[in-house]
Amino acid sequence: MRSFLLLLLLVVMNTTFAQKTDEKAVQKTIERFFTGFHNQDSTIIQSTVSDAIILQTIGRDKNGAEQVKTENFDRFIKSIVSIPDTTKFRERLLSFTIKVDGAMANAWTPYEFWVNDAFSHCGVNSFQLFKENGDWKIIYIIDTRRKEDCP
Repeated sequence: MRSFLLLLLLVVMNTTFAQKTDEKAVQKTIERFFTGFHNQDSTIIQSTVSDAIILQTIGRDKNGAEQVKTENFDRFIKSIVSIPDTTKFRERLLSFTIKVDGAMANAWTPYEFWVNDAFSHCGVNSFQLFKENGDWKIIYIIDTRRKEDCP
């Protein structure tokens, strides 16, 4: 009985350690994505995402109705790298809530977005990641955007 309990304890500890390691790797992938984003470096951004990444945003249309917009990844990259050097922008991630199940992970990251040191908007990013050949890759990003009731 003692041997069984010891074995069970070791399995639980090993699983917990592996999950924490994966959570840190997921966070590192997202932080690297934002390093590329803030440096307008498409190579860094592309190294963190899968070839089939999906980008979506939930926001309001001109009439105030909630809507979901899908963005083309190549257009997203072009828009980021074409931001003039005179424009300073920063997406500040306020926290990370990461869940991992095998080769799938989800990260929930409330954020504030600033342009030229002025508040622009806030919201939450939801990242879906897939562990591909030992590396976490972002396969889906959806975010919310608003100017009030910020996290």
